Amino acid sequence: MRRTMITKRVRSRITTTVALTAGLVLLGAGCAPPAPSSSASGSAASGAATWTSASGAGGMDALVAAAKQEGTLNVIALPPDWANYGQVISAFTAKYGIKVASAQPDAASQDEINAADQQKGTTRAPDVFDLGQAVALANLAKFAPYQVSTWSTIPDQLKDPNGTWVNDYGGYMSIGFNTAKVPAPTGVKDLLKPEYKGKVALNGDPTQAGAAFNGVMMTSLANGGSADDIQPGVDFFSSLKKAGNFLPTDPTSATIESGQTPLVIDWDYLNAAESAKISTWKVIVPSDALVGGYYFQAVSKDAPHPAAARLWEEFLYSDSGQNLFLGGGARPVRADAMKQAGTIDQAAFGKLPPVSGTPTILTTEQTTKAAGVLSKEWSKATS
Repeated sequence: MRRTMITKRVRSRITTTVALTAGLVLLGAGCAPPAPSSSASGSAASGAATWTSASGAGGMDALVAAAKQEGTLNVIALPPDWANYGQVISAFTAKYGIKVASAQPDAASQDEINAADQQKGTTRAPDVFDLGQAVALANLAKFAPYQVSTWSTIPDQLKDPNGTWVNDYGGYMSIGFNTAKVPAPTGVKDLLKPEYKGKVALNGDPTQAGAAFNGVMMTSLANGGSADDIQPGVDFFSSLKKAGNFLPTDPTSATIESGQTPLVIDWDYLNAAESAKISTWKVIVPSDALVGGYYFQAVSKDAPHPAAARLWEEFLYSDSGQNLFLGGGARPVRADAMKQAGTIDQAAFGKLPPVSGTPTILTTEQTTKAAGVLSKEWSKATS
């Protein structure tokens, strides 16, 4: 799955008590034939593609009017069950009356970039991106700078100074498992035991999906690795493969509920979502291998609906949008500021999986290095 689990479920920074705090970053298809190229709308002609804030549009009212004139927003790789995106999309349409065209909900981060390249210049090209760190940082030239109205309440460490990208929501890597199918693991190393034969699934391909990338990093930390050394994680999956424990199936809600993937390495908010459906589905966040991070949000510089793309960003980073992410079990980037302001959904915040320990924080350089190792070693280790 994408997001490689639900099917961005199934897809690809923090203090341990509030939300993901300053410093943590995260990593995360076939495209339909291009539609005929056409002018996106009047707002594009009037310069919406150059707006770097709502003030550039003449204020929020003007931005809303321009977006409504376009009437459509193209999103990609946003499964309804991934970070509550189903409700996010519905709420955006209800608020502004703008149709959201959601393509390839099960796609991975790299698929978003591929679609942007293949559909560039058409009315079907993505307007916005939701990407894992590695893919986002490798494609900065494709993004249009934009600073939302709540810009000052987003930690500096979690955004590009010019607004080229902004972290939106995040979580911790976790192990979700069905106690009716497998024994409860006490940590990562337990997964090599015979009782997990053919039962350990990873959410996606770590060379393409953020969840899988961080899953391998989690196993590396548990086996003597570090943010600078992901190889022990690759070796761990090689051992899982040789033992017959690694299940090369992208987990989805369907595979989890059917018992096909009884143990899944994935973000805590995705694994936790299954607990509401399956009473025997439990989630642990390994304290000895704590990895957390955010996904990256960006506006496409080639967006066919540039005003709607910017209005979408405004909605995502509003209190309403951030609380909708929280309602899906994800940790919103503005959580600290919202707690201080008293605008966070306390009930939803209280349901987040418990976490203890100090998270590993990957720098841009560490992410790039790890991605290089995975591109060379992952296929050999698991094929």
